[in-house]
Amino acid sequence: MASSADENQADNAVAEVPGDGLVAVVKRDCPTCELIGPVLADIESRGSLTVFTQDDPAFPEAVAARVHDADLGFSWHHDIETVPTLMRFADGAETGRIVGWSRPEWESFTGLGGLGDGLPEHRPGCGSLSVDPAHVDALEARFGGSGLSARRVEFGSQEDLHEAMFDRGWSDGLPLVPPTAERVAAMLAGTSRAADEVVANVAPDLADCTVEKAAVNAVMAGCRPEYFPVVLAALTAVCNDTFNMHGMLATTMPVGPVFIVNGPIARQIGMNNGMNVFGQGNRANSTIGRAVQLIVRNVGGGRPGEVDRAALGQPGKVGFCFAEIEAAADGSTDESGGTGWDPLCTDFGFEAGTNAVTAFPGEAPRSVVDQLSRDPESLARTLAASLNAIHHPKLVLGFDAILAVAPDHSRVFIDSGWTRQQTADRINELTTRPGSELVRGADGIAEGVPDFLAEADLPKFREGGLHLVHCGGGAGLFSAVIGGWVNGEVGAQPVCVEIDPWR
Repeated sequence: MASSADENQADNAVAEVPGDGLVAVVKRDCPTCELIGPVLADIESRGSLTVFTQDDPAFPEAVAARVHDADLGFSWHHDIETVPTLMRFADGAETGRIVGWSRPEWESFTGLGGLGDGLPEHRPGCGSLSVDPAHVDALEARFGGSGLSARRVEFGSQEDLHEAMFDRGWSDGLPLVPPTAERVAAMLAGTSRAADEVVANVAPDLADCTVEKAAVNAVMAGCRPEYFPVVLAALTAVCNDTFNMHGMLATTMPVGPVFIVNGPIARQIGMNNGMNVFGQGNRANSTIGRAVQLIVRNVGGGRPGEVDRAALGQPGKVGFCFAEIEAAADGSTDESGGTGWDPLCTDFGFEAGTNAVTAFPGEAPRSVVDQLSRDPESLARTLAASLNAIHHPKLVLGFDAILAVAPDHSRVFIDSGWTRQQTADRINELTTRPGSELVRGADGIAEGVPDFLAEADLPKFREGGLHLVHCGGGAGLFSAVIGGWVNGEVGAQPVCVEIDPWR
């Protein structure tokens, strides 16, 4: 985590409280606290009272036993939510409290009569500085139970934090958000998992990534805390032998993890599944995938030019994440496109409506244009012809694919009663071709399949290798193809993981 040399270094120790007696917590910026200043002075003159003042160390002037709660440690540790709060201590332990000002309650609590004669009988208090949103993250980071253990990296007061983080090799080439203790603590609030819990073993260095390390990188990526459950699930999805992140890094092909989010959580965190779905402008889409890639870089050691050997790469390797259009509980969608297709997560055994993220080993998307087809058979043939070109028109069975179908194209199928599976089945039929057209040397092209396959009918994709996803803007007769890496047991396979929104 980053911290600058000129950060507040005040002692974290909590001011001691008297073993026995009364303690009041106040702040000058509270009309009720100002009102009861004379009452506090009266109580002090008739017994034992210590006043902890949150903002102004000179307040209340009429009280001698004042303690400036400068770091708000006393207020935080004693769960002060409202000022004024009046507490009673015996043998160093709190035995009772009241909040706000009420003459009858204060007189009963203190055993003193005649308090605040001439003052209003009741006045509500104000919010404590220790629960003010401006302070709560810093207090949680300093005093809370988040268990932050990451090494603090000190920066000089004259250093530019953004340049310093880049110089230390933490960045993917874009500016990073400094992962201060306050920001990391706030990110950890997005999950109930312990900061020291290991989420995954990250390739290529096979380093353990704890929840805290994931939070540090999620902060640097620009995530909000509510995105963090998706980040943790996405990280789990890529860190296993099935997805084979190490192999994908080492390949010279231009592929990286593509994340597709299903379920209500996509709406809850404001993900984009519509217009410009693969593009810029949506914070959740832009930062979730980036967070995972930064973890692979900074925890796992997967850096370009080292283990990452991509000959060309592609922009999606910074982070590629989007949501799918699917029906809400009320049957509505975010885009005009119908609700006739099950979501992608059902390909992996999850029910529709499950919060899930699918990690797909993919390349950059390429557009498919068909402005004229109005029947499903014609459109299926267009899509099949485009899918045949993945990596090479004569290479088959080796590469999975995502076919992203935008609403104006999906409507052609849905209005004709074609389900997502029926559409995929027909496209698979149309992408099956005679081996004689695909063997090496056919059509004057050296690339192709071995000669012994010349008499076989060869499908473009292995069984279950074509995945249809419903996304994109509601105007425009387009789809998109996202080709995969070498799939199956010799390469990588898509992995779908359920997201626990509370984790």
